[in-house]
Amino acid sequence: MTKTKTAETVEFPTFDASSAADQVRDFAEKGIEQSKQAYAKLKTGGEEAQKAFESTYEAARSNASDLSLKTIAAMRTNAEAGFAHLEALVGARSLSEVVELQTSFLRQRFEDAVAQTRDFQSVAAKAAEEVAKPIKSAVEKTFKGPRAA
Repeated sequence: MTKTKTAETVEFPTFDASSAADQVRDFAEKGIEQSKQAYAKLKTGGEEAQKAFESTYEAARSNASDLSLKTIAAMRTNAEAGFAHLEALVGARSLSEVVELQTSFLRQRFEDAVAQTRDFQSVAAKAAEEVAKPIKSAVEKTFKGPRAA
């Protein structure tokens, strides 16, 4: 005789709906919390980037102004030297005096050009350093920050 199973003897696993709802709720709450944390990190990063760009812009503006003032001062110095040289040439009494004035003028102009170039170079180097500093520190901070697992 073979035994036949009927619906009364077959057992089905029980399903607890309240337990499933609790698990879904926990999962959703963890997802929301992780989303809030990700948003907070993104917001902080955006704010830091904005501050870095504002600092960079301000440094660039300030240094451009300094460089413009140096340029104007150099142009004024060169123009005044040229006019003074022209006056001296007009007052020259001999060809040898003209040659001496011209030689002296060219030597002085060369020395002034070297000094002006050094000034421009130092202002440009300072400007490059100051402009790059906020972005550099923001990048360093980003890469030194905590790593995601």
